Amino acid sequence: MLKLLVGDGFFFYLSVSETGDVKASIACLSFILSSAGKYGVDSEALSNELQQLGLPKEHSTSLCKSYGDKLVSLQEEFRRQSLQLSSVEAVEWRVDYVLSSSHLKDVCESCVQLRLAIRNKDTQNLEHLSFTLTADKFRVFLHEMKQAYSQLECLS
Repeated sequence: MLKLLVGDGFFFYLSVSETGDVKASIACLSFILSSAGKYGVDSEALSNELQQLGLPKEHSTSLCKSYGDKLVSLQEEFRRQSLQLSSVEAVEWRVDYVLSSSHLKDVCESCVQLRLAIRNKDTQNLEHLSFTLTADKFRVFLHEMKQAYSQLECLS
């Protein structure tokens, strides 16, 4: 279970005959171990908590020994996975001035069409996001992006 959380490629397969209780137990154990790792719970406290939940002492002791051995690598894996954002690879833009449309005869409004190429953090695939903004909405969008950029610069 800890190898799965650390990312060592450990996989297990459940047969069709196994009940949902086994799957629920694995999910529960995964949640408990990952939460304990995130919040830096020591092995002894985790063992006491598992025993209070009804796990036999022998099982909780052996589980917490493995947990203590893998705690550093588990926390490193959580740090590596935290705060990962998709990245913008490319920006294409175009400004149009709409004179009229099929719905309105006189529109006379400018609009900005943006197309972003975004690299997905999980799959590493390039996804395209296109949208159109009116001139006023674009000014607000640009202002908010500048604020976000300045705040990120202060953090680094």
